[in-house]
Amino acid sequence: MAKELAVIGAGSWGTALATVCADNEHQVRLWVRNLEAAAEINQQHRNTKYLPGIRLSDAIVAETDLGTVVKGKKEIILAVPSHAMRQTVQAMRPFLEPDVLLIHATKGFELESLKRMSEVIRDELAGDIAERLAVLTGPSHAEEVIRKSPTTVVVSSLSTESMLQAQDLLMTPNFRVYTNPDMVGAEIAGALKNIIALGAGLSDGLGFGDNAKAALLTRGLAEITRLGTKLGANPLTFLGLAGVGDLIVTCTSKHSRNWRAGYMLGQGKPLDQVLREMGMVVEGVRTTQAAYELALREQVEMPITRVLHDILFNGKSPQQAVEDLMGRGRTFELDMPEQ
Repeated sequence: MAKELAVIGAGSWGTALATVCADNEHQVRLWVRNLEAAAEINQQHRNTKYLPGIRLSDAIVAETDLGTVVKGKKEIILAVPSHAMRQTVQAMRPFLEPDVLLIHATKGFELESLKRMSEVIRDELAGDIAERLAVLTGPSHAEEVIRKSPTTVVVSSLSTESMLQAQDLLMTPNFRVYTNPDMVGAEIAGALKNIIALGAGLSDGLGFGDNAKAALLTRGLAEITRLGTKLGANPLTFLGLAGVGDLIVTCTSKHSRNWRAGYMLGQGKPLDQVLREMGMVVEGVRTTQAAYELALREQVEMPITRVLHDILFNGKSPQQAVEDLMGRGRTFELDMPEQ
C-alpha cells in the first residue's frame, strides 16, 4: 500500500533511500538544508552534488522546513551525518507522531559521548518511539542502489514489529532486506568498518598489494568483533551483512569515500587537504577517534585502530605506522582458552 513518508537528509545515501521508497510507489518528502538543492531536486529531478547523472523520481519532493516534512508521517528514515543526529532529532521531536517508526541509516558514533546513533536518538525520544526505533545497515553503496543494482541490507530493532514494518517499507526486487534483532552489533559493525576502509585505502595508496589488504580486512574484523562483543553484541552479527558484507564492499570499492580518503593519505596528502578535496563527510575519521577512546575505556586491544589514530591525529607517517604494526610482539590469531 502506497504511503507518504519522510527521508531526513539529502546526501547520497538519503537520496538513494528516497529512491528505494519511490520505487515502492510511496510518496517521499525529502528534507534538504538549502533552497538551491531543493529547487534542483524539484525542478530538474537531480541531486548533482551527490549523485551526478541520475534522474530522480517525480515522487520525491524536497522541502527545507523540517517540521513540514516530519508532521503527520508514520515512517521516517534518518540519513544525516553522525555529528548532526542529536540536533536533528531535537528539532524533529515536537512534530513526531506518537506511533511513528523511525529508521536510522547512519553509520557512526557521537564523538562527545561515544554513543551509538540509537543511543543518541533514545536520549532525545523517550517512550514508545524509542522502543520502536530501527537501524538500517549493510553493504549498500548509494551509487549502486540508485541505479537499481542488486543490493542486500539488514534492518535491526528491539521490536520485531518494527523490523517487519521496515522490511515491508523498503523491500524491492533490487533491494533485499533481511532482519536481525542485534541492534548493538548492527550499529557497531556498520560504524567500525569505516576505520578499516580508511586503512585499506591507505594500504593501496602505499602500493602494498593484495596480501596486505587481505590481512587488514581479516584482522580488522577481529578488532571490530572484539569491541562489539565487549559492548554486548552477538558475535555472529559480524559474520553477516552488517559485518563481513559491509566490510568487503567498503574496503574494496571505488565508491567508498572512506577508502578514497585513505588512499589519498597513503599518497602523502595531509588530513585537512584530504577532507577539503573530498567535499563530503568521511565518517571513518570521526569513528577512528571514537573507537580509539572506546577501546581505551573498555580495555580492548585494537592495534589497527590505534595506528590509524596516530596517522590521523598525531602526525605519524603511514610508513612508520605500518612498521609499528608489523613489528608488534608475537601473539595468537585466536584467543586461546585458559589452561
